[in-house]
Amino acid sequence: MAQMSHHMLPVLVAAVLSITAAASAASSHSHPHPLDPLTPDEITAVRAAVLASPRVPARPLTFHYVGLDEPDKPDVLAYAYGGSGSSSRPLLPRRALVIARAGGQSHELRVSVASNGTSAAVLSHAVHSGAGFPVLTLEEQFAAVALPQAYPPFVESVRRRGVDMDDVLCAVFPVGWFGGRAGTTAKRVAKMLCFVAGPTANFYARPIEGITMVVDLDAMAIVGYRDRVTYPVPKAEGTDYRAGKTGPPLAPGVAVQPEGRGFHIDGHVVRWANWEFHVGFDMRAGTVISLASVHDHDADAGTRRRVLYRGFVSEIFVPYMDPVEEWYYRTFLDAGEYGLGLWAFPLQPGADCPANAAYLDGSYAGQDGKPVGGENRICVFERYAGDVAWRHTEAGFPDRLITEVRPDVTLVVRMVVSPGNYDYILDWEFKTSGSIKFVVSLTGLLEVKGTSYTHADEITVDAHGSLVSENTIAVYHDHYVTYHLDLDIDGTNNSFVKNIITAKRNTGDPATGGAGTPRRSYWTVRREVAETEADGQADVNAAPADLLLVNPGKKTRMGNEVGYRLIPSGATAASVLADDDYPQRRASYTKKQVWVTPYSKSEKWASGLFADQSTGADSLTAWSRRNRGIRDQDIVLWYTLGLHHIPYQEDFPVMPTLSGGFELRPSNFFERNPILKIGRPPIRSSASGNCSCDAR
Repeated sequence: MAQMSHHMLPVLVAAVLSITAAASAASSHSHPHPLDPLTPDEITAVRAAVLASPRVPARPLTFHYVGLDEPDKPDVLAYAYGGSGSSSRPLLPRRALVIARAGGQSHELRVSVASNGTSAAVLSHAVHSGAGFPVLTLEEQFAAVALPQAYPPFVESVRRRGVDMDDVLCAVFPVGWFGGRAGTTAKRVAKMLCFVAGPTANFYARPIEGITMVVDLDAMAIVGYRDRVTYPVPKAEGTDYRAGKTGPPLAPGVAVQPEGRGFHIDGHVVRWANWEFHVGFDMRAGTVISLASVHDHDADAGTRRRVLYRGFVSEIFVPYMDPVEEWYYRTFLDAGEYGLGLWAFPLQPGADCPANAAYLDGSYAGQDGKPVGGENRICVFERYAGDVAWRHTEAGFPDRLITEVRPDVTLVVRMVVSPGNYDYILDWEFKTSGSIKFVVSLTGLLEVKGTSYTHADEITVDAHGSLVSENTIAVYHDHYVTYHLDLDIDGTNNSFVKNIITAKRNTGDPATGGAGTPRRSYWTVRREVAETEADGQADVNAAPADLLLVNPGKKTRMGNEVGYRLIPSGATAASVLADDDYPQRRASYTKKQVWVTPYSKSEKWASGLFADQSTGADSLTAWSRRNRGIRDQDIVLWYTLGLHHIPYQEDFPVMPTLSGGFELRPSNFFERNPILKIGRPPIRSSASGNCSCDAR
């Protein structure tokens, strides 16, 4: 049978998938997939049920999180892989988790949603009594930043600095936790810092340094104020990044797919090449990828082999390194305090995503509980980057030269999150080799500090940052992006294995692995299987090793356990903060990049469900202290991508994209290279006359 050529892949995949889509269209459109995000109608029904419930009579009631409370994992797996057609699949219950504030308390409610999505009922209710508060709503932040304009002490401070009040913008900053009151006695407060915009859109580059305001978010009133020190406000010149304020654009590039897209989206299910997975949206996590499975061409026809049950960004920890009063508390938990999905804005076609992209929306509940539409929050596209999937040139034959090359085409799922000054481009990249690459790209605006310095020679003490412009210090800081990855490698029960590279001396004794040759040393592999959570922690910089998740119950024909291995690709920093420092206690999991825990539906957020002013008592580290068994169990991999950021002048006024990531790569998962089934594309000569090389 002739192999299909690579350029035919989009057409053939689309044709096959159109049959699958047609068969399931009626079911998928009338009933949502059990992992679909809540629809606007469902959010409306949940709101009505909560407001009508006598369990929370206090008013006002504000909604801080409304998200899918997914069905139990065994039920979802039976739905997805049970083998029955879509029309005969059981209809799984739809439920929502609601976190609300009322009467000075945080409330957790679970709400059942009717199958038609138009009605709902509260199933359970609990009042949170521990430390921490829910995600800040957008509406309360906008309400808070309007307060300084009418606050006389602040107005006077601005006047003394010679700043026009009409040019002032403010932002809300979580206060963290520094050993004070926690739990029900703590006040739900935040701090506000202000900036000067004027002629520039980059107001973050022009801080009004030295002023700190404290706002009570429940009372919506300023309850603390200090004007400690005065520094010059940095100039606006040279800070704007908008088109027309900078240089001319580059010539545009266009992605051309003559046969059309090679992927198909049915509701929230994406099918492409040998991959199938579900794309969801959550107002805290942003993009959620579920039920990722790969078709194995060497196995039985139509076999889908499980790889990932559910994965998402669990937290982004960003501590700044200046201990002064206006800066010490800037130790952000972007997912738990701000919400990544809340701060995902519409993607710009042709810029954020190429012309061949498709888009998915992401609706969420506003503070009043009503649905807020979120268009174009996620894009999906095929990437043709000129990379090589595999190649070999063989010059060993005396009469001919053999060259075989296959271009690499991948599928990318992208979201961009902009929680304040920074922008995070979060990519999931699926490869025909069976790999999944995770790429985090940082760009946006530095968080800077006003200073009297105008030249580096003036700095004689630790400035806690880099002088990037006159009167402007970009403060040192870290970025730690933690992923929750519930991997199910060819099944639910997996083990975590460390293949440790171990150096050996050649003793010359074959009984110990040696040989009678002049070679004096070599390395071999020492295999360790993690028994408990303590064994499942790893610092990827400590010693050379391959880290794998394997299925001990499944083996290849060669007798190897099927698995996937973790391959870091840059950004492997771990926290260097003191263990007893309060920000480190809240995010102590950042001391190591790798943690492995047994699956628990309630353990999703590395910093805890209530992250604002959290103490670390409900966190990945706290859960792992139980040291539960993880061998041949349903386990979760937590991976933290880390970066110590020393700013440089090229990062100002807007930072060029800086990327890091990791890859989950098949390791004895397939019997052989899975992309051998993809044939060689036709060779097309270019009609362009732009080649500057000699033709020989």
